Amino acid sequence: MGRIFNFNAGPSALPLPVLEKMQAELLDYNGTGMSIMEHSHRAKDFEAVLADSKKLMTEVMGIPANYKIIYCTGGASTQFALIPMNFLHEGSGDYVETGEWAEKAIKEAKIQGKKFNIAASTKEANGLYTRVPKQSELKIDPNARFLHITTNNTIFGTQYKYLPESGKVPLILDMSSDIMSKKMDFNNVGMIYAGAQKNMGPSGVTVVILRDDMLEKLAPGLPTMFSYKTYVDNDSLYNTPPTIAIYLVKLVLEWAKDVGGIPQIEKWNDEKAKLLYGMFDKYPDFYKGTTEKESRSWMNVTWRLPNEKLEETFVAEAKKAKLGGLKGHRKVGGIRASLYNAVTVEGVKALCGFMEEFYSKNK
Repeated sequence: MGRIFNFNAGPSALPLPVLEKMQAELLDYNGTGMSIMEHSHRAKDFEAVLADSKKLMTEVMGIPANYKIIYCTGGASTQFALIPMNFLHEGSGDYVETGEWAEKAIKEAKIQGKKFNIAASTKEANGLYTRVPKQSELKIDPNARFLHITTNNTIFGTQYKYLPESGKVPLILDMSSDIMSKKMDFNNVGMIYAGAQKNMGPSGVTVVILRDDMLEKLAPGLPTMFSYKTYVDNDSLYNTPPTIAIYLVKLVLEWAKDVGGIPQIEKWNDEKAKLLYGMFDKYPDFYKGTTEKESRSWMNVTWRLPNEKLEETFVAEAKKAKLGGLKGHRKVGGIRASLYNAVTVEGVKALCGFMEEFYSKNK
């Protein structure tokens, strides 16, 4: 069949040069006669991979010197539990509810009996989310330990175009689906976490970026593997980390640097979003976007067709045209195209061309 244009929401597309380099190095990494998967996590070759990945991440993302980078397992879902465990042993945390993953983060704080406040919610009566809140809607407790937001909502196709002003309250950002998609300001960002499998690498590893002063607020007496201090103190090597996933993160960061860094990636993402959302504006009665324009996501574009039968036909015919991963999330239905960093402008143009043809045949 050959390679398709992959619009899956995650695990998702990886840059072709990354896959090719991984293939070339798979059997014999760096002249060692074995795969990086076979190396000890404490061997010098993997330690170099780990160090290089963090150095590249700092350079590509512009991470200030007062932040630590650690690698964890368990996806963002585990971070939902670790955050209240580590930071809400005293005081209260603020959460903004904008979708499924924000709801799950709040649920974990509730399970642990921690104090928290919903600073804003955009949940509608039908359970859907069509936007993120405006700054004026946020009711932030000035004494909160943190303000938690999900910067991009994969299921509902909404994304923050700004980072909230939160005074002295540090931001904790779940950036699982839009990390590295555009330049960001680290001002007042206490922590970022992201499952790598959308924009930064494969599934199996979660990146956590912690500001130094956040480490001073950690709860004492936690189980060893549940404390962020363990990961920082042991350079993510207290136990065996997902070595092949970290290696692939390094390759993705090398690719990002080689193509011109985040400035170039941001230009591509802007172009891709304008192309695809342009189809909604051109055929508004056929391709109906599900989000308010001001909250439209660059990463996950969601829409409906006039009826579900047409949606099923659209997905099936798109697959035949080598356009994969377009079925909407099971909770909301419809169509979803994920435009993560590795999705090319060429791929989005192919999708738009298919949409033109599909409209002509089915209007």
